[in-house]
Amino acid sequence: MAEARLKIEPEVEGALKQLSKGANFLLSGGAGSGKTYSLVNLVRSLFDRSPATAIACITYTRAAADEIRSRISSRNLQVGTIHEFLWSCIGAFQKELKASLISVLNDPDIKLSIDNTVIPENFFDEKKIEYKEYLLLREGIISHDELLPVANRMFRDYPKLRRIVADRLQYIFVDEYQDTSKYVIEIFLDYYRHNARAPLFGFFGDAMQAIYEDGIGDLKPYLAAGVVTEVPKTQNRRNPQSIIDLANKLRIDGIVQKPSDDESAPNMKDGKVVEGSVKFYYSSAGEDLIEALKQTLGWDFTDPKLTKELNLTHNMIAPRAGFPNLMEIYDKDRIVEYKKRLTDYIKKNEISEDFTGKTFAEVRDRLLELAGNKAKQILPTDGQKLFIDENPGLYAYAERCLFEEFRKIYLDKEQLIDDKKDDEGVAGRTSSNRDALVKHLYRIETNISLYEDGNVGEFLLRTDFKINSMRDKITLKEAVDTLRGMGSRTIEDVINFADKTGICRIDDRLTQFQTKRAYVFHRVKQVRYSEFQKLFEYLEGKTPFSTQHKIKGREFENVLVVLDNGNWNHFNFEALFTGNAKETILERTRKIFYVCCTRSKNNLALYYRNPSPAVLAVAKDWFGAGALEKLE
Repeated sequence: MAEARLKIEPEVEGALKQLSKGANFLLSGGAGSGKTYSLVNLVRSLFDRSPATAIACITYTRAAADEIRSRISSRNLQVGTIHEFLWSCIGAFQKELKASLISVLNDPDIKLSIDNTVIPENFFDEKKIEYKEYLLLREGIISHDELLPVANRMFRDYPKLRRIVADRLQYIFVDEYQDTSKYVIEIFLDYYRHNARAPLFGFFGDAMQAIYEDGIGDLKPYLAAGVVTEVPKTQNRRNPQSIIDLANKLRIDGIVQKPSDDESAPNMKDGKVVEGSVKFYYSSAGEDLIEALKQTLGWDFTDPKLTKELNLTHNMIAPRAGFPNLMEIYDKDRIVEYKKRLTDYIKKNEISEDFTGKTFAEVRDRLLELAGNKAKQILPTDGQKLFIDENPGLYAYAERCLFEEFRKIYLDKEQLIDDKKDDEGVAGRTSSNRDALVKHLYRIETNISLYEDGNVGEFLLRTDFKINSMRDKITLKEAVDTLRGMGSRTIEDVINFADKTGICRIDDRLTQFQTKRAYVFHRVKQVRYSEFQKLFEYLEGKTPFSTQHKIKGREFENVLVVLDNGNWNHFNFEALFTGNAKETILERTRKIFYVCCTRSKNNLALYYRNPSPAVLAVAKDWFGAGALEKLE
């Protein structure tokens, strides 16, 4: 019996029509619309028409790449993350790669995660450039941070490279395009416009879910210029009707979602879309009533696959999740605050004295001498004085730090808990806001997890460990077991042991961090490693509560969203309802709120502490008066 012909979605038909005209397309759809399903449907359709077609699919994560490979079997299909794709394009051209790398490293306009220092033209002459998880320039090893701008420079400067890729591939499709780096979009939609022959590009995603600041966000300029044609996808296969209605009120791009016509869609039951529930809980009490609300809801918050509590206020989560000391360092260091008080005074009073070679204590004392009867302006505030009195040893360490380095230090909880993926498993992302120390610790835990999950091949690619004998295998197991059991040891102990065993080498970024941010390293290195293990579990979504960024692309039966700003500079939930804030903050907050609400497959609950009358008025419009409930 002949195989049944592949059923093609209407949106895929629209994409095929654009490709047949030699045009690039953007398939845009809201949360739960099945955009990745459409990508698979399109690729299978193209192979049905011509099995020899050469296609590359760039996915958001390695897990997404594996999913596509499992559903499409063709040796003409290349699937992987953007970093894997770009390295496959440029890795063999070592001469051009070295020239472009030196050009990028010496370009003051390109911000990398290490200080730009002048690299001589012959620096890499005797080295082969390799791409790994860490950066060791002296050995010719680059990481994901350098790969994106270097690849961009090569595609810009070498038309031959563009022709080679065009000869190899007819189509390049990008999933979750909105989070892809501008470096990548430039390669595809700017540089290839200068070529007589180019692959056709297809982009899949949702501008309303562009919650990462280093992503392209949208393709509006390219759509306006006719470089890309939009194919909208309006169906929703995930959310119940109540959440679809809410999501449509939040969208600002003209897409109005509706339930799928497919009766087998996850949000359909007995031929009808599931209604679901949306409730807006609020309190005017002084204390937080989240735990009381959980009792009211009756959901199983011990099952992170079934139920999620989403917070922006990581400060509230840190003690419950097990990393209070790390959060204290990054969010409440009053000595660094006091340092800023001094540097602000220097700037305000236009003090031009050269403090090179002076310690923090020497500069402080000199400023007190210069200030005279205005000394109060540079003395610690009451809160800073209390912190200093409670931490005399730490303050003594700070006093010995060179002022020219100490003045550059700032601390922010984003450097600790920014939950954007920080490896090449994410499509086209440059880097998260985590600092170099936290990134290094994340690499250690990731490598341990890869080994324990049985993904030894991936583990060996990411580490410097070599297996040449059975004894090496035993040594590796012993090293990982030891690392896993070092929770009661200090973070410094774990870093040194992981480096010594080759499980995670100390690279250029961490070495620079230890020098340039010695004060921060001094504090963090003394914390028990178990705190970072708990932080890793939290950021990886292995706890009942999670971060808004982490759950993008995922879905749960029950979702509780805690609408608490938590002194966050980038988001403002009050402004989300009232509209009283900068447009950038409003847009960012609306998008993160949209992502949170659309994770639910059934029940959505929101908790707002002490809302203003203006907030409640908008809440009634969005959720319906019957959905509002005050907690006593």
